[in-house]
Amino acid sequence: MSNRIPVSVCMATFNGERHVRRQIETILSELSSADELIVVDDCSTDQTIEIIRSIQDPRIFVHRNAYNQRQVRSFATAIAFARNDVLFLADQDDVWIPGRVDLMCEALEAARAALVASNFEWMDETETPVDLPLTPVKHEDSRRFLKNIFDIFVGRPKYLGCTMAFRREFVSLLLPIPSYSEAHDLWLALAANLIGSNVHLEATTLRKRRHQGNFTDTVSGRSLYLKLRTRLLFVRSLFELSLRRSRVRSRGDFRLRPTS
Repeated sequence: MSNRIPVSVCMATFNGERHVRRQIETILSELSSADELIVVDDCSTDQTIEIIRSIQDPRIFVHRNAYNQRQVRSFATAIAFARNDVLFLADQDDVWIPGRVDLMCEALEAARAALVASNFEWMDETETPVDLPLTPVKHEDSRRFLKNIFDIFVGRPKYLGCTMAFRREFVSLLLPIPSYSEAHDLWLALAANLIGSNVHLEATTLRKRRHQGNFTDTVSGRSLYLKLRTRLLFVRSLFELSLRRSRVRSRGDFRLRPTS
């Protein structure tokens, strides 16, 4: 841990009092003194903020939104605050598996990629493993950029924000995340595959808590209108990122490096 590059963990919270302490404890156990945990709270009405502040760890920075901005904008705010070389995304109710940060940083370095995505396993409220269907990331698909983009388009994404880490240089392409974006994780995954700088880590690096509050329907379970809307927004996102790719290349903000 002491020899790796410093990391920033970006967390968005909202009414997460039941599990946020447990999640933060597992994150802090992975961090060195040079690392930081940035928490952006989206106007929680429970004890979330009080619980976080009671931990009293100098590595934790807390920002509270002035009004409710929802998950995508909260994560974008946390990313903008981050100061270190590698950024991790974290939900408020998961559990990190020991060794996660080192594994993902090593995968980024080995592949010279902009973004790494790992696998996860489900657990219930009591942290008992739950056998639910998963679409794991596979290392062999890391360089199949068009396939990965197509899977996002047709509603077969295998990327979750909580499984991702990325380089600071990538931020110039990512921010601002458009207001029309439905999911920050798919925005990130689309960007990484578009520039050909994406790596899949097959290791399971966290346990994701399954409860009603974080359950969302897949695209296949939506109405025809919502399916069409989602795909139109995908095309819009692809166009926007293509424009940004040209701009950051011309400015030299991000040296586009294909995955090794």
